[in-house]
Parts: sequence; structure tokens; C-alpha cells
Amino acid sequence: MMHYRSLFVIIMLAILASCKTGTTRIDDFSQPLFTPAYASGFEIKGAEGKKSVLITVTDPWQGADSIVTNLLITRNNEAAPDGFDGQILNGDARRIVAMSSTHIAMLDALGADSRVVGVSGIDYITNPDIQARRDSIGDVGYEGNINYELLLSLDPDIVLLYGVNGASPMENKLKEFGIPYMYVGDYLEDSPLGKAEWLIAVAEVTGDRDAGTEIFGNIASRYNILKDSVESNAAHTPSVMINTPYGESWFMPSTKSYMARLISDAGGKYIYTGNTGNSSMPIDMEHAYLLVAQADIWINTGSADSLEDLKSACPKFDGTSCVTNGHVYNNTLRTNNAGGNDFFESAIVNPDLVLRDLTRIFHPELVKDDFVYYKQLK
Repeated sequence: MMHYRSLFVIIMLAILASCKTGTTRIDDFSQPLFTPAYASGFEIKGAEGKKSVLITVTDPWQGADSIVTNLLITRNNEAAPDGFDGQILNGDARRIVAMSSTHIAMLDALGADSRVVGVSGIDYITNPDIQARRDSIGDVGYEGNINYELLLSLDPDIVLLYGVNGASPMENKLKEFGIPYMYVGDYLEDSPLGKAEWLIAVAEVTGDRDAGTEIFGNIASRYNILKDSVESNAAHTPSVMINTPYGESWFMPSTKSYMARLISDAGGKYIYTGNTGNSSMPIDMEHAYLLVAQADIWINTGSADSLEDLKSACPKFDGTSCVTNGHVYNNTLRTNNAGGNDFFESAIVNPDLVLRDLTRIFHPELVKDDFVYYKQLK
């Protein structure tokens, strides 16, 4: 008859063997859990039999070339794979530091803005909940001048980052402190729906991917229904000029850009066709004057809050038909006292509302709703 001690040893060896066999490798995270339909910068994958997920972010800043960052969210007490050198978030994030106001907009769309414990530049954030809680939310400052003592005191589960022309300078410090981070690359997407789709990556961080997918699906549905309606019913295609001077130059985005796509989807024609690249390019003032003079509508006029402001900033443009006919609109309807503009915050997750505003500008016969982000300069 087998001795009980021998039986115990055999059982323990079997358990250890099964644990060893069940060890997850990072390569096992190959099962797609969410593949974006519009965004190009992230994907979410899982491994068979595991609750943990891997969020992969590709080329998270301008000029990045085949750079990949990984965030593993461990769930169900599962261990990270041996040798994994990416970021590890243990469970769903409950305390979040958001370095961009667009991250707050995504959390707000998910009903999770209460999880924000730290921000960058709180005065410029328009979100009502953040402003109502501003005394209990830490303003950690701007990249290059971060208050790391305050950041540590906030005890964040994760920091949501963005990169401009390279990796965030916060990376090394966050690694040193053991605080996980994830790049959110919404601003790099040219597609209006691609920008909004990043809310699903943020939803995964909060443990709400299914809700995020449903919320985004409704956004995309509303956007595409209006886009198709405009395409079917618009009787004309007005030419559209955008922006105002910056110094001695006037920056014009690409024909593939976010604004150019919105203009097209709203039944307008972006007037500048000379830039087909992947970033804005400057044109001189004479060229800009010719474009304004030819345009039917002028939008996104910088800080101008009235036609008088615009004439003061650009006196030469006073006699153009856009200005004379009052066909000038700016995206500053929701601006706070510090100059924070909600167009650069919540509009990212409301492309359907931006499209509706622009459709009302270009084709007022098709849309009667009040403006959300735009206003006509008087």
C-alpha cells in the first residue's frame, strides 16, 4: 500500500508540473479581443484560458517608426509572463492620472471620470466634474516640469501619456517609481472616428471594454448616418478655408487630415489641395489671402471671438466675401475663462456632434439643431 507521504509528494509534483505547463508566454497573447475599425494605433489581445489582456500601442508619437509599447493588464490573480518587459497594470485602474484633456473626455464618455485623481493644466480643462472636484485633484504640471512628489502622493494605478515628437520625458521616472503608463495616441489619428475609437483602449484600462465598444458603436452609427444623409441630400459643395496666421505663416493641414475629412463628410470642399502629406505645412500670407478670397466659408479662426477680432488680426481680409457675408465660424462656443476649449477636449469623443455642427454651417437646410462647438462670428 502506498505511503501517504509518497502520495503527497506525487500530488505536489503533479501540481507543480501542471503549473509549469500552464505558464503563459507573451506570445500566447495572440487572440484578438478588439481590433479597431477606424483607429490604427492600438489593438487588444488575450490568451487562451486567461482573463489578462494585452494592449499594444503602435507608433505612439509623431515620427515614430515601428515603435511598439505594451501594457499587460493582469486579472484573476494571473502572473505576468516571464521576461515581459512592458508595462503591467494589476487589475482595473481605479486611480488615474490623465496627462491630456482628451483622456478625461474618454473617461467621461465611459462614466469613469470620477477615477481621475491627477491632471495636467487643470485650469484649461472644461469637464464639469473635474472642475467641481478641482480641490481634491492634483495638477501635476506639464511634461518637462512635472511635480513628481505630488504625482507619487496621488498613488495612481496608471498614468495616461501622449508623445509629441518622441517618447514622453516622464517615462524613466514612472519606471523608477513603478507606476505603469499607457500612451493614448488619439491625436495621431486622421479619421474622426479613429480618434474616438481610442476610448475603447481606455475602457479596457478601466475594465469596461464591452461598455466602451457599445458607446463607440453608437457614436459611429450616428456619424455614418449623418454622413450618408449629407452625401445623398446636399445640393451644393461650398469651399471651406480654415485657420488664421501664426506669425508670418498660415499652417494648412493635409487633405487627409482630421479637419479635411470632417469638412468632406459634412458636404464641404477643403479649399487647399497642396498638402497631401501627413502633417500641416505653412503657406505665405499672399497665398492665404487668395484662398480666403475664393472660399465660401471660413472656419476655425483661432482666438477671434467676433468679426472685429478677426479684422484686427487680419485687416487685409476685411473685404473678402466670407467676412462681408458673415460666413465665418469658430469652434470656440465652449471655452472657459482660462481659455480652455472643449473642442479640443470632448469633441474628440463626439465626432458626430462636430459633423452635425459643420453640416449646419455648410447645409443649414439639412440640420436645425443648435450648435455644440461652433458659433458664427458677428
